[in-house]
Amino acid sequence: MTDRIETFPFTDETPERLDKFLVRVLPEFSRARLQGLVSDGFVSVDGQPAKKSGQMLEAGAVIEVRIPPPVPSGLVGEDIPLDIVFENDDLLVVNKPAGMVVHPAAGHATGTLVHAVLGYDPEIEGIGGEERPGVVHRLDKETSGLIVLAKNERAHRWLQDQFRLRRVEKTYLALVDGAPPTPAGRVEAAIGRDPSRRKQMAVLPEGKGREAVSEYKTHESFTNHTLLEFHPHTGRTHQIRLHCAFLGCPIVGDMVYGRKKPTLQIDRHFLHAAKLKIILPNEKEPRLFEAPLPEELERVLEELRMGER
Repeated sequence: MTDRIETFPFTDETPERLDKFLVRVLPEFSRARLQGLVSDGFVSVDGQPAKKSGQMLEAGAVIEVRIPPPVPSGLVGEDIPLDIVFENDDLLVVNKPAGMVVHPAAGHATGTLVHAVLGYDPEIEGIGGEERPGVVHRLDKETSGLIVLAKNERAHRWLQDQFRLRRVEKTYLALVDGAPPTPAGRVEAAIGRDPSRRKQMAVLPEGKGREAVSEYKTHESFTNHTLLEFHPHTGRTHQIRLHCAFLGCPIVGDMVYGRKKPTLQIDRHFLHAAKLKIILPNEKEPRLFEAPLPEELERVLEELRMGER
């Protein structure tokens, strides 16, 4: 693959920062990616390498951008079955099983969702970054359900913006021990790195962590458990798990933030990304994608229902 070269004349009478102009004419790339091209010498103004991203452009300037092909990730695709809910030229919506890590990390060099997607479509390699091709958002290893992956840079930028601007509606189902203080409610509890256990996250005092907001409502009640429907408005790491624990009703099977021994027979935590509502690139109306509860979670609910009779 060869470098892509784009040339743009700057015709505005009002001077503008180079990076702002590049975001405007190359909307498929993030500002950070474009700033990186400037600092790496891939952008010239009037035939001279751009000095910095904040360089001011004057009317009549000609900007040339050389865009190298995606950096090979070095990851090798694997023949792992995928439950594809939706696919078009821009993205994939996948129903991820519990037990699968989204992208390679320490202790998970193979068998991840990224490896499976690269095995299915090698062209995704390098999209959105070398280490996490196509990844826009994440699910915990033991959380099942819907996740979207971009198939090109333009879609990656679009999807990132949808999540960043909080235009994506996510619905999770969580079975918890006990019940929350009210049948429905809103949780505003900041989340950050646990100061005493650095590999974990924690609810922190105001001003110490990042804003984290969730809304919930009761989906089904049992004697000692409650099935909750959660709608996170922010996307902090382990947000729903922490907010459930904060409410005094930790997720069944969550042995990190909940009880050390599961109260029901389950080999994972009971958290499932059931619905995803999002506007796709080049579309105006949002689409709703759904993933049914996996069999192992549905079986837990059926046993609870039978015990209530």
